[in-house]
Amino acid sequence: MQERNVWVDYAKAIGIILVVYGHVARGVFNAGLPMDEGRYRLVDSIIYSFHMPLFFFLSGLFFYDSLVKRGRGGLIVNKVDTIVYPFIVWSLLQGLFEVVLSNYTNGQVTLAQVFSLLWEPRAQFWFLYALFFVFVLCALVYARADRRFFLPLVGVFAVLYVFKEPLTVDTISRFLLANTVFFALGIWFNEIKAFFLARAAELTLLFGALFVVGQYLFHITFGLNYEVGGVPVLALATVGIFFTIALSMWLGRMRLDALLFIGASSMTIYLMHILAGSGVRVILGKFLGIDSIAVHLIVGTLIGIAGPLIAQLVIQRYNLSFLLSPPKPMSATRLSMRRAVV
Repeated sequence: MQERNVWVDYAKAIGIILVVYGHVARGVFNAGLPMDEGRYRLVDSIIYSFHMPLFFFLSGLFFYDSLVKRGRGGLIVNKVDTIVYPFIVWSLLQGLFEVVLSNYTNGQVTLAQVFSLLWEPRAQFWFLYALFFVFVLCALVYARADRRFFLPLVGVFAVLYVFKEPLTVDTISRFLLANTVFFALGIWFNEIKAFFLARAAELTLLFGALFVVGQYLFHITFGLNYEVGGVPVLALATVGIFFTIALSMWLGRMRLDALLFIGASSMTIYLMHILAGSGVRVILGKFLGIDSIAVHLIVGTLIGIAGPLIAQLVIQRYNLSFLLSPPKPMSATRLSMRRAVV
């Protein structure tokens, strides 16, 4: 219970709060509201230097055990249900909403863009698209890999990350080269997890200090942005991940139910937060005439988190689970099992 449902959920909660805030801030900035551009870009780059790598890392934590349990094919089929299905459903739902409401939002979304989801994922859904292909790649690579190769594989994927630009040939290769290293880091982290758990407070201070110093040197001293990639961003992301994990393990010694609920519901929040956050911005700006940046950021982030949580409760209450997971007749896992029996 402590290992999975507490510190992992705390880490997910921290990550998803940063995701929602980041998208709300970008929406406010792109809407042309009077923000301090320098401050906005600094905070945006700090957040984006590690928050999505964190989610790939967390996805890798339980990968190998699942691979051993389900096998390569079973794991991939399971991810069709848990990743591909919600990716398709919510890409279409959000995309169609954006088309209908395009006169009130920042972008002009077309139906052609919405229905291009299988080769050009839009908005936040790129993560699910990338994550599925990372799972497929790692299922193939790790199916025959002994645990002693886990760290060398992190090194291999790190090299591919650093040299990803000349190696990228299409959308899928771009996502694989940019993100698999963090997933592999999560797989390997299980080898040192006990060390982190035993020294969570000390490691929080250590990686917290490294995080602050690293971000200051990167952004202030050298004036760089997370988009430059390469070794510096890989290092920033790794330090940010380890800082978040150590902090989450330290927090895991206490029980913060609200944070646990947010972390356990991070997938639902990820799927729906753009609709909730964008809706709030439109209401505040277009209908109420509020242009206070603080109000937009605070209210947008709160509703971006609370809205999906309320929607999740409604889905559970009225048996609308098909919005988040496939009905049994459509389940890839169920169809696969039925075919195996036949």
